[in-house]
Amino acid sequence: MQEHPIRWFITAPQACPYLDDREMQSLLVDPAVSLGGARFGQLLAEGFRRSGQFVYRHHCPECAACVPVRIPVAAFRPNRSQRRCLDRNRDLAVTIRRPPEQPGTSPAADLDGHMPLFSRYQTARHTGGGMEQMGREEYAGMLAHRNGPVDLIEFRQADTLVAVAVTDRTPQGLSAMYSFFDPDQPRRGLGTLAILTQVAHAHRLGLPHVYLGYWIDQAPKMEYKTRFQPLEGRMDGVWRRLPA
Repeated sequence: MQEHPIRWFITAPQACPYLDDREMQSLLVDPAVSLGGARFGQLLAEGFRRSGQFVYRHHCPECAACVPVRIPVAAFRPNRSQRRCLDRNRDLAVTIRRPPEQPGTSPAADLDGHMPLFSRYQTARHTGGGMEQMGREEYAGMLAHRNGPVDLIEFRQADTLVAVAVTDRTPQGLSAMYSFFDPDQPRRGLGTLAILTQVAHAHRLGLPHVYLGYWIDQAPKMEYKTRFQPLEGRMDGVWRRLPA
């Protein structure tokens, strides 16, 4: 099947949400285009990222602070802290589901069941971030991905949902698109657990990488990504190992 050409858009400059003294622009794929899993995976390998319906790469003329990062699955070994995180959460049941509108053999997720946890997480962690008022339809729209399968990794304590990791699946690897979790259980390290579980999922599928989006050295909130070693960053068009 012949691939349709991609139309590109560049956003107008806006205040950078990561660095106070800078502006940000993004290069966007036309959201009307269905890329397909392989093509989307190729864009991941070129430093692109998905947020809801948008596939984008930061395109700032005078700044290169945003570094796309990924975990090479075959080389990754959890460190001592991450092994403790796995041990603390052995009581959780992990299930991989799909969005209801997506065909597939895995069971469909109950998005209505996701919403109370999603709302609690947004209120506790991202007040004023624009997502705390999202309803079920907006959440379903965030999951709708015409560029390949989406895996929803659910974590439950008995019958209670405590975390969800939204994961894009491509032939080139998994992309950790978004995760949310119970903000009242900080000791569990559920954000760390979500990434460790996605790495294990990629290993089972025989996929080479887990993409974690962007990392900025000067942004303390992104420091957690460097705890997953080895970690590769794409700089000057080349993926290379980042220092621990």
